[in-house]
Amino acid sequence: MSARRPFHVMATVNTFAFAGIEAVPVEVQVQISAGTPALLLVGLADKAVAEAKERVRAALAAMGLSLPPRRVLINLRPADLLKEGSHFDLPLALGLLAAMDVLPREQMREYAALGELSLDGSLTPVAGVLPAALGASARDLGLICPAAQGGEAAWAGRITVLAAPDLLALVNHFQGRQVLSPPDSAGLAEGAREPDLAEVKGMEMPRRALEIAAAGGHNLLLVGPPGAGKSMLAARLPGLLPDLVPAAALEVSMVHSVAGLLTGGRLLKRPPFREPHHSASQAALTGGGHRARPGEVSLAHRGVLFLDELPEFPRPALDSLRQPMETGRTTVSRATAHVTYPARFQLVAAMNPCRCGWLDDAGRACGRAPRCAEDYQNRISGPVLDRIDLTVAVQPASAAELAHAPPGEASAPVAARVAAARQCQTARLGAGLTNAEADPATIRLTPDAQRLLEQAMERLRLSPRGYTRVLRVGRTIADLAGEAVVGRVHVAEALSFRHRLPGRG
Repeated sequence: MSARRPFHVMATVNTFAFAGIEAVPVEVQVQISAGTPALLLVGLADKAVAEAKERVRAALAAMGLSLPPRRVLINLRPADLLKEGSHFDLPLALGLLAAMDVLPREQMREYAALGELSLDGSLTPVAGVLPAALGASARDLGLICPAAQGGEAAWAGRITVLAAPDLLALVNHFQGRQVLSPPDSAGLAEGAREPDLAEVKGMEMPRRALEIAAAGGHNLLLVGPPGAGKSMLAARLPGLLPDLVPAAALEVSMVHSVAGLLTGGRLLKRPPFREPHHSASQAALTGGGHRARPGEVSLAHRGVLFLDELPEFPRPALDSLRQPMETGRTTVSRATAHVTYPARFQLVAAMNPCRCGWLDDAGRACGRAPRCAEDYQNRISGPVLDRIDLTVAVQPASAAELAHAPPGEASAPVAARVAAARQCQTARLGAGLTNAEADPATIRLTPDAQRLLEQAMERLRLSPRGYTRVLRVGRTIADLAGEAVVGRVHVAEALSFRHRLPGRG
């Protein structure tokens, strides 16, 4: 008489881990076999994933189900990839239900799933649904996600999306007792109301610098005493920028999705504007932490990163911006992985000339002037300053100007000029690219402009990077003037914005 074969059941559900904004496939394998009753989880799971066992157990109990009195082994493959986050709750639960024959095993292989389970079985939103949906689409899989994020997943296009309010709704759907309707895409997010430049009186040079920065995506530093209007000017830059092109909107939205900041699943159409406090750490700026989250430089991707009170930021945090400003990406290195996020941002910074702020006003300056200015400005390293394209002094308006000067030019006509300059750059460089990213070898100059730039490099001791950045700013000024070739006047204006800080020599 042959021995009875041991009980052995295997089920598989797909899901994803995240490396930056890339969705990395993960297979949840569930095996139920004979042995001492236990629920085991293997596959390099972090604490949040390990705790999923109890949330899954409670969610099944809320449905009137319990784990079989057998040995249940869950493997997250590949085993050498770190699994982080609560979004593994749902695929673990679905794998268990499939192994218990509550859900059809073969049909579950056709889906990827992610979502966090509450103890009552309801599904709550998680980060990363948009890149997961795109990853599922690339692998010809459907996607199962929380109901609140169905509109976000629908942006992936022609894939089957099951957006369920709870685990029971998914069981009823696959057993044919109810049908989950496919969600519609969530639409585009409306940007916040942007303040108008018309509210800025006078300040012709700062306004001009703001327009050039917006037109070419250049980094800008505003220097002036307290209350001069530096932050006011910076807040008006987003209103001058055109909407994101579709490819950039998708990339920016993926970063915000991974960070859990994509409100209502709506894609961002306006360039982001981030303004971290000067107490922000290096990890907060460039990314990192326990789960290698995107930092402010990545959340400002294809938008503006505004650093007010620039010298007050920790020196290591400021120096960590050097690589992202040059390469357009940031890499978070950890013992288990290297995670890269996009970080093509436009830096706008504001600072006082010294700690007291009144370096140029003998009647109000502190007793340590000008030494205080040197100490204060030396908090910003030379390599960081060399990556700033435009430096402009902001002088406070007089009482007469504030009371009687007419309103300044509104944002709308300035934005129209910026848009026209961006169209020139699109024709020359490609969609979504700006002069800040242009190859200097492709920029044409008149002979006079070339001679002036060479003389300036020698006399002002410009670094090769400084030479390139002046060249790019000159190209933007020429675009605003509608000129195909960069002339001497354009280079001269670009050089006028590349002066040293007050009191720095």
